Amino acid sequence: MSHRPLPGRRSVLRGSLAASAALTLPAGLGAAPAFARSGRPEAGWGVQTGDVTSDSGLVWVRADRPARMIVETSATESFRDPRRWHGPLLGAGTDFTGTTRLHGLPSGEQIHYRVLLADPDDPRRTGEPVTGTFRTVSRHRRDGVRFLWSGDLAGQGWGINPDLGGYRIYDAMARLDPDFFLCSGDTIYADGPIAATQALPGGGTWRNVTTEEKAKVAETLAEYRGNFRYNLLDANLRAFNAQVPSVVQWDDHEVRNNWYPGEVIATTDTRYTEKSVDVLAARARRAFSEYFPIPTLRPGAQEGRVYRVLRRGPLLDVFVLDMRTYRNANSPDDQTTDPQGILGREQLEWLKRELARSRAVWKVIAADMPIGLVVPDATEGRPNFEAVAQGDPGAPLGRELQIAELLRFIKHRRITGTLWLTADVHHTSAQHYQPSRAAFTDFEPFWEFVSGPLNAGAFPASPLDGTFGPERVFVKAPTASNVSPAGGYQFFGEVDIDGGSGELTVRLREQDGGVLFSRTLQPGRVGQ
Repeated sequence: MSHRPLPGRRSVLRGSLAASAALTLPAGLGAAPAFARSGRPEAGWGVQTGDVTSDSGLVWVRADRPARMIVETSATESFRDPRRWHGPLLGAGTDFTGTTRLHGLPSGEQIHYRVLLADPDDPRRTGEPVTGTFRTVSRHRRDGVRFLWSGDLAGQGWGINPDLGGYRIYDAMARLDPDFFLCSGDTIYADGPIAATQALPGGGTWRNVTTEEKAKVAETLAEYRGNFRYNLLDANLRAFNAQVPSVVQWDDHEVRNNWYPGEVIATTDTRYTEKSVDVLAARARRAFSEYFPIPTLRPGAQEGRVYRVLRRGPLLDVFVLDMRTYRNANSPDDQTTDPQGILGREQLEWLKRELARSRAVWKVIAADMPIGLVVPDATEGRPNFEAVAQGDPGAPLGRELQIAELLRFIKHRRITGTLWLTADVHHTSAQHYQPSRAAFTDFEPFWEFVSGPLNAGAFPASPLDGTFGPERVFVKAPTASNVSPAGGYQFFGEVDIDGGSGELTVRLREQDGGVLFSRTLQPGRVGQ
């Protein structure tokens, strides 16, 4: 596979790093943009691109006051003969964030862009442009595809630590220059306050950058928005966003740990004055849609949903799931019928249709939770389960019934090249699922790869449930719970599809980019 060298990285980072001067005093960032000093609009939070296709992409920015978003694109970093796109007016209704859709772009090309913010009353007054770049999807198989995935950012109170250089894992990922980054959920920890310091096991102190909104659990829309802004204080993340497009999904911590629709928070949890999780989820979803460029969540989008499919040329389709919004309540999960499951009926039928119509060589199912790893829900002391598996190695029960239906469908429709990617459990591992080892056997073998966290506490490996016959081929996890990022165990994964052979190689990497495990899969097979 041939990848173009990264062009003009200094120019890509110029805008986001120069703007970092506005971020050196985090306490001041709690002020609303309406109180910003007079002058030209600024974009100190950097830029992002999302859900890039062969001829389009979304560009995101946040202003420090009301502004008109303008995007210019060019084939070169000199911006000779740029094409101009007039975006939305950014105001308080979206927390001064906005996206502009670029369309009619050349396929398989490096696109340079710069975002200008104009004074709504005087379009000639614009702030310093912020620059970025991305590659559009190639329509030619020979170009191959390479992307990264991970999840779980700023969890368990481990935030941006200036002593360690902040979120350094993003710098390691940027050096690989992937086509895109799949963020597998837990993009924030709205339920995880971040204090100025935290004691490290064995002695020492972890120091955090702090903000007002991260001083308590998020309940209000402003507090959820502040959680997303917090991560953008990190220069490594802003630089990565300016270089690598993202495909983003959500899980539980964007709202509250282990949440499900209809949940009511116990009165004993005094952290929350708002007890309706549905109310919290609505506020979180709005902030999530404001801070990530997701086409199905843009203002006016008909779908209004997180789940979607990204078509990345002849080699790859990515099926982004939402295993949170449509699930049933967490429970012992041992029911013998379960029509709602973890996906909901409508999403399941959508996924089956889209898998059946896919002509891509590889079909990545981007799940925000694992299939065969047992994830308990200890919230409020109840013996419930949070993901699909519940530890009973026998015939499918509860949410496993829905996954069994999907796996049976894939087998009988002879859908080739499926594999599952996820995060959530704060360690990295590779599981191979095989009918000969399973209680439920009506499926073809498949792989599930786990990576993460990006910057959060690391935890021991989750136990396996034998219903679908998983075998853990590789795992790296601590033996203690909530190991800080200073102790290591921060991970991301890489998927590299060769344009000639069509082979897909998965590499599980640790924080500095070192490869821990590698597996190459062959194209054109129903099972591996």
